[in-house]
Amino acid sequence: MIKAHPSEALLYQYSSGELSCAMSLMVATHIDMCPSCQRVSAEIEQHLCEKHFDEIAAKWDQKQCDDMLAAIFSSESSHPLIHNDPNNMICLQGRRFNLPPTLANNAYRIGDWNHMLGKLWRAPVSIGGVENTNLIYMEPGATVPEHTHKGVEATLVVNGTFSDEYDSYEDGDFIMLDASRKHSPRTVQEDCLTLATLDAPLHFTSGISRLLNPFSSLFFK
Repeated sequence: MIKAHPSEALLYQYSSGELSCAMSLMVATHIDMCPSCQRVSAEIEQHLCEKHFDEIAAKWDQKQCDDMLAAIFSSESSHPLIHNDPNNMICLQGRRFNLPPTLANNAYRIGDWNHMLGKLWRAPVSIGGVENTNLIYMEPGATVPEHTHKGVEATLVVNGTFSDEYDSYEDGDFIMLDASRKHSPRTVQEDCLTLATLDAPLHFTSGISRLLNPFSSLFFK
């Protein structure tokens, strides 16, 4: 059961088109996986549509509105709609993962897998903008060194489970952390595939991993 969700304010920004490309991808993929947020998002979109048409009605008279609707309904599409079947599978280390629809539709943006360190793998997702977005694969028994965040880190569990000092997370859970929180994500017996975006490099806070800080942008951003 999904227990970690985007805030309603974030869902509103998503529906309003106010989020960055990377964060929009994160939120849209979560909505694919979460019936609760699908309902909230639909309510927000209905509210925004009603607000938009109320604004139009206040500026236009009834005849203008009727003419606009008539023109829309009488027009024909000049190009047929083409539906391409998305690549909804991704493979790594002998494992095959089903991708949610939004992520599957953006599969062409996913780069090659690269081994980071230990039992961690990364595939960049070229979505544009200042954030850096990656698929992160954690093998069973993987640990990300303890770190905090110079900016905002958003993580979505696509498949599997991981835990940190605060909770455990499963398919569909959406987690946002900032500089006020430090943690060390880890897996135990089960692996985990996540989608993650950062707007600044991580800052390692414990033991020898602090030596990675000068290179954190290479490994984690």
